Amino acid sequence: MHGLGVYLTREGEEVTNAVQWALEAGYRLVDTAAIYRNEAGVGQAVRASGLERGDVFVTTKVWNNEQGYEGTIGALNASLGRLGFDFVDLYLIHWPNVDLMNGTWRAMEHLLAEGKTRAIGVSNFEPHHLDQLMTTATLPPSVNQVELHPNLSQTAVRRACAELGTLVQAWSPLKQGEVLVDPTITSIAADHGVTAAQVVIRWQLQHGIATIPKSVRQKRIIENGDVFGFVLDQSDMAAIDDLDRNDRIGPEPDVFGQRYVP
Repeated sequence: MHGLGVYLTREGEEVTNAVQWALEAGYRLVDTAAIYRNEAGVGQAVRASGLERGDVFVTTKVWNNEQGYEGTIGALNASLGRLGFDFVDLYLIHWPNVDLMNGTWRAMEHLLAEGKTRAIGVSNFEPHHLDQLMTTATLPPSVNQVELHPNLSQTAVRRACAELGTLVQAWSPLKQGEVLVDPTITSIAADHGVTAAQVVIRWQLQHGIATIPKSVRQKRIIENGDVFGFVLDQSDMAAIDDLDRNDRIGPEPDVFGQRYVP
């Protein structure tokens, strides 16, 4: 699954334009979060698109300071109000908090049963977080959204998710543009006559990883969605796999997940 991420996309015209352009280009997934403070604009753009609500897959997330059973239920209700929706398609725990995650997940299962979300999942969960979650969970996460790009392949996370039947989704799939100047990637892009971003997105999709590149530029949004007219061969895939350095640009989940950041 391939969609548009809207992290750091400003509420108002910037986010509504980005979502509009993405939907016009054929995207059908938009990923937001309460902490992004742009849910209202996402909902506005989806409603104005002329598409049926069921044809657009919208994800949002519960933030650290709202986790726990009651907090999570209240957080989704607030997100639905901002979005102007009766349901979201996917609701995620944004970061793992070992003290609260099991209660949070119990609330997520309740919200799923109520129909306020069509699927539930997690974000930034390492294998040991998944292990803890499954000590009390009735259902495994549908999705685990993690930082993933050629310099951080997340092999252990992908293996743990495969065992649970959990889809891995990449945030910051282009490493905020850093990997787009890597000589290996630019060489492969030149060989295929495509952009470096298209190569990285295609690499993720061929690994079975869902991806949500962020952009606020119409040309880039269209390019990032145009990744189905070429295929990376085995040597291309192996060359990009070899770029893994376990190098994060985001925080460590074990540290950041315990913080109550307003």
